[in-house]
Amino acid sequence: MKLKNKIHLGTSVLLIVIVMIMNTAVYFAASSMLKEADLDRAAMDAERITSSLSNPSETLASSDLLRAYAPDSGMVRVILPNGTADGVTVSSNAALLREREAVFKMAERQEIVKVGDSRYARITAPLIWRGGDVAMLELIESLQTTDRILDILRIVLIAASILAVIPAVLSARFLSAVISNPVANMTETMRRIRESGRYERIDIEKNKNDELNDMAATFNDMIELLEKNYEKQEQFVQNASHELKTPLTVIESYANLLQRRGKDRPDLFEESIEAIYNEAVHMKELTQQLLVLARRDESWNLQIETVQISAFVQETADSFEQAYGRRVQVNMKESCTVETDRSKLRQLIYIFLDNARKYSDEDIQIEVKQNTICIRDKGIGIPSEDINKIFDRFYRVDKARTRKTGGFGLGLPIAKELAEAIGADVRIESEEGRGTTAIIILSEFSFYPGILKGKRGEKE
Repeated sequence: MKLKNKIHLGTSVLLIVIVMIMNTAVYFAASSMLKEADLDRAAMDAERITSSLSNPSETLASSDLLRAYAPDSGMVRVILPNGTADGVTVSSNAALLREREAVFKMAERQEIVKVGDSRYARITAPLIWRGGDVAMLELIESLQTTDRILDILRIVLIAASILAVIPAVLSARFLSAVISNPVANMTETMRRIRESGRYERIDIEKNKNDELNDMAATFNDMIELLEKNYEKQEQFVQNASHELKTPLTVIESYANLLQRRGKDRPDLFEESIEAIYNEAVHMKELTQQLLVLARRDESWNLQIETVQISAFVQETADSFEQAYGRRVQVNMKESCTVETDRSKLRQLIYIFLDNARKYSDEDIQIEVKQNTICIRDKGIGIPSEDINKIFDRFYRVDKARTRKTGGFGLGLPIAKELAEAIGADVRIESEEGRGTTAIIILSEFSFYPGILKGKRGEKE
């Protein structure tokens, strides 16, 4: 059963049950109140009769005495202790009451009795009869008027129930449509996306501010995020394919050249071997960087240890200076000690030092102030419109740079991943033509938040 039908059916049944319970309660409450009122009225009539007939004269016949107090529809009689009726007056429309057995019980009693198809209020009360004997007065009054009122009330309540249920069912149908239509639209949109491969959005009514509208907006945001991720993935595959295609083409060309002329020309042999080796190294570096980016947070295998920042940065700068022959000036303003992964932090600093080496010719400067490490160069800088894109994979500011000079466009994305893994923050500030500053901000516990939580727990 569809959600729309479930909501419609459930709401309709609930409303019908509520209306039936309410009307049933109204009917029985009215019936109970009318019953109590009839019994009270009959009891008052019986009290009036016993007061008037107490110790009557012997000269008047009992039937004549009771005739003056006979109800319009009912019976009044006096029952003696021996169980015989001394005087009976019955209205013409209640003849069946004569057939009721006379039973003497010295007690006041109020009850509803049924004779034939009619209901009556029966009242019994003690009475001082002739000669001072104690007898019992039995008064029976018809409840025909009350039954007629209850019949009319029953009809009215049934009609009211039907009139209430019809709009309730229609409103339930409307409510189910309001709730299920956005879900149906979402399902249909997803089905079209699956069939066509195109990302679509759900139309949102701007003047509405409810949960269904929020759900549609959330769905659109999710679709937008999926579309962006798909585009990034597609661009990543295209760029990776392009980067791999070039060295493979070079290797294939030189291998073909070796096959045709390598035996006859030693100089060509040496040139080909060197080119193939360089391209193989190039592919190895690219593959390693791709593998680093493919890792997830739980795959970093962090080795947390205490690191004294000033000594660590100086050691890293000296190592880089010896490897590349580029002078690195370190300015220690204020140092601190952090808990982090030494290897990952060194790799992060190396990435920014290597970028500074590639795009500037002057000395590289490193400034350390507490938990902030700034790496500055006076190179070509980065245009302002490219700052927000430099952490995207395979993005290069200058598309005309060769792979040898410009790299693969994976260094800064790797730096971003490394920073997130050790719980650090990285920012790039640059001015075109004047240089670039890479800023690394380490936290007190500079490592991945999952490890940070456990570490803090241990200290507490």
